[in-house]
Parts: sequence; C-alpha cells; structure tokens
Amino acid sequence: MRYLVSLIAILMPLCVAAQVWEDRQVFGTSKTPPLRILSSTDTSFFAPIIQDFIATTPNSSVEYLVTGTVDLDQVFRNARDQFDIVISSAMDLQLKLVNDGLAAAVVNVDHPEWAQWHNRLFAFTSEPAAIVLNRQAFDDLAVPSSRQDLIQLMRDHPKRFQGRVGTYDVRQSGLGYLFATQDARATETYWRLTEVMGRVGAKLYCCSGQMIDDLRSGDLIMAYNVLGSYAQAQAETSDDLKVILPSEFPTTMMRTTLVSVAAPDPQRADSFVRHLLKLQSTGDPRIFLLPPLAVSQNYQTQRTISLDPALMTYLDQMKREAFIREWEDAIVQVD
Repeated sequence: MRYLVSLIAILMPLCVAAQVWEDRQVFGTSKTPPLRILSSTDTSFFAPIIQDFIATTPNSSVEYLVTGTVDLDQVFRNARDQFDIVISSAMDLQLKLVNDGLAAAVVNVDHPEWAQWHNRLFAFTSEPAAIVLNRQAFDDLAVPSSRQDLIQLMRDHPKRFQGRVGTYDVRQSGLGYLFATQDARATETYWRLTEVMGRVGAKLYCCSGQMIDDLRSGDLIMAYNVLGSYAQAQAETSDDLKVILPSEFPTTMMRTTLVSVAAPDPQRADSFVRHLLKLQSTGDPRIFLLPPLAVSQNYQTQRTISLDPALMTYLDQMKREAFIREWEDAIVQVD
C-alpha cells in the first residue's frame, strides 16, 4: 500500500504535465516560479488583467493554463498543490471545491456578501446565457425574443432548422450542465425547448467558442445557452451574429475564483485575487474585458444563479444521472 501511495505521488505531477491544454501562456519574467492559474476563461479576456497585475507586482510572472470546466475540476482535485488559483464559470463545481476543503481563505476583502462564499470563493462577473443567431439566416424570419418564440419558430420551420441548431452537451460541459439545471428549475419551457431542438437534430458542443465559430461559418443558424460575454465580444467585431437575452429572463452565472488550499505561492495568489476583485469593482474596460458584477442581484430580470448550497443539488450522483437521462430522452432522438 505504501508503495502504491508513493507511486501515485510520483506520477501525479507527470499526469498534470501531460494534460492537453486549450491554451497555455506565460506572462512576465522572474527568477522565482510563476504563479500558476488554472482557468476555463479564454486567455484573450484575462491577458490584460494578468499584465496589469505584473506591472504592479515587481519580479512576478504568471503561467495561465486553460481547459474545460469539467477537466479543470478533475485536474485540480488530482493535483491541487500544482496550482495557485482556480477560475471557472461552473459555479456549482467551484462551490463543491470549497465545500470539500480545497480553497484557502482570503480575508478582509471589500466585496459584496452575495458574491462570495465563506471568504473562499469570489464571484467577479455577471454573464448571461444567450440565444445567438446567424443574422443572414434570419433575413426572412421573425427574430425570437423569448424561449417560447424559439420553440414556435422551430415548429413552424423544421426544415430550415434541421441540423443547424446548437447547444451544450451537458454530459461534457460543466457550464452547460449548470445552465441546463438552472433553466429546468426555473421554467418548464426548458424541457419543451430541449425536445423541439432534439426533433430538428440539434448539434451538441463542449463549449461556447465552437458554437460561435459554427454560427459565423453558417453551419449553425441558432445556438441556445451560449455564454453571452463570448458571443457579444464576437458580435462587436462582426455583423455575422445577433445576441439575444431571453425576454422572460436570462439565466445569469457569476464567474468565480479561489486560492488553492495547497497553493505553492499562497501570498502572491492572495494578492492576485485581491487585484482581480479591485479591477472588477473599478470596471476599467481597457483592462477588465468581461462583464463586471451586476450592481445588485435583481432576480426578477436577471435570475442570477446564487452562491449557496442549493447549487450542489444536481451534483449528487443520483440526481445528475436522472437529469442526464431525461435530457438525453428529450434531445437525442432516433427516427
């Protein structure tokens, strides 16, 4: 048994090193090891924040590693002493990390109570899930403003939408699973919409970036529950996309960060989190490119997902399996 434990301890760093990252970049130069940030957020959004941190922290460097929300959770759990900071859009998985004792406290932070959990998990954005359209494909169609409008459009024009609708594969995406479970809790319309998307042969994706790429190429004409911040960033530089927040309510998640309880450099990790939270509060759009926290939690218009234990309900294995089965029955339809 001792041999097995020792072998695992030796091999674990090698497994982390062998991880295939979506992106990996090092910022700054330093004689000391870099601050290691494990994140699900595209580097383009975080590069200005990291560069601003380095500019105010002499002799610092940062290694920024990007992977999907589910992989991120598993990688961190298996090697929490290899990373200083974790940043993810999957609020439920992040809260579970805190609940399992894997996050260090960052105390005396001037931050809204509703946007943190036990001084260990801190939300720093408000980002809605959006309906995103290919503009050209909707030249002769009414633009939907709600989930019910979208259902009616697909029912009225099944051939137009056949094989050209996209959404998250909730079996693979932590954020997709979070959005789906929160939608299902909020409205029965979600299941009707999922069933109609299944009838027109919806394509399933791991991440928003791939859906946006296929919308721009014309392979998709509509995608549901796309991360609004990513879609809006693309729409601002192109006329290909139209971003719609459902009029009933957009399901809005808060991107969160934590410091690893086993961080190699806990002092600098603490400093980075404080710097990040200060930047979001000042809202300088040249540095903080993501949507900052909403001024308040207006659940009626935003339906912001709360940082509370209810988030972990659907992480229970039996509940997750039941939800996935119901989702598969609705969206994976065989003729």
